[in-house]
Amino acid sequence: MTRQDFIARLSAGLRGLPPSAIADILADYETHFAEARAAGRAEADVAAALGDPDRLARELRAEAGLRRWESERNPSAAANAVFAVLGLGAIDVLILLPIVLWIAGTLLGLAVAALAIFVVGVALMIAGPFVVHAAPVAALVLGGFGLMAGGASLGALTSMIGIGCTNVLVWYGRLHMRLLKPALEPQGATA
Repeated sequence: MTRQDFIARLSAGLRGLPPSAIADILADYETHFAEARAAGRAEADVAAALGDPDRLARELRAEAGLRRWESERNPSAAANAVFAVLGLGAIDVLILLPIVLWIAGTLLGLAVAALAIFVVGVALMIAGPFVVHAAPVAALVLGGFGLMAGGASLGALTSMIGIGCTNVLVWYGRLHMRLLKPALEPQGATA
C-alpha cells in the first residue's frame, strides 16, 4: 500500500471527527512516512508496519469519543463515547448492545417516572387544595412537596447511575484497546 492510499483510507475512516483533529492525526502519520522515507524505507513497508488504516481509524475515533466524554460530561459526549466503544468490533456489538440497550431503557424509564412523580407533586401542591376539599390543605401541600422531593431524588439517582454506567463503558473501551492492540499489530512491526 502506498502512502497516499494509506492516508486516504485513514482520512475516510476518521470522517465525523472535528477537522482539526483529523488534520493533526493525518499530519502525525505523514510524519511517519516522511521519517521512514528519509531513512530509506519503502512506503509499503511503512504502511505495513503502521497496520490497517481502517482499524487505526476505528481506534482513533473511539479514543476521541472517550476523551470527549472525560472532558465534557454531557449527554451528547456520553452517546458519542458509547457508540465509539461499540464501534470497536462486531463481537463487542453483539455482546454489549443488548446490555447497553437494556440499561438505557431502564434509565429512560426511571427518568420518565421521576418527571411524572415531580409533576404529580406540583399538581397536588398547587391544585390539591382547590380540588380535594375533604383533606387538610397542609397535608396536600406537604404531600406535594414530598412527591416533588421524591421525583427530584429519583432523577438525581438516575443521573448518577447513567454517569456511572458511561464511566464503566469508557473503562471497558480503554481496556479493550489496550488488550487487543498487541494482538492486532503485525508481528515484528515497529512504527
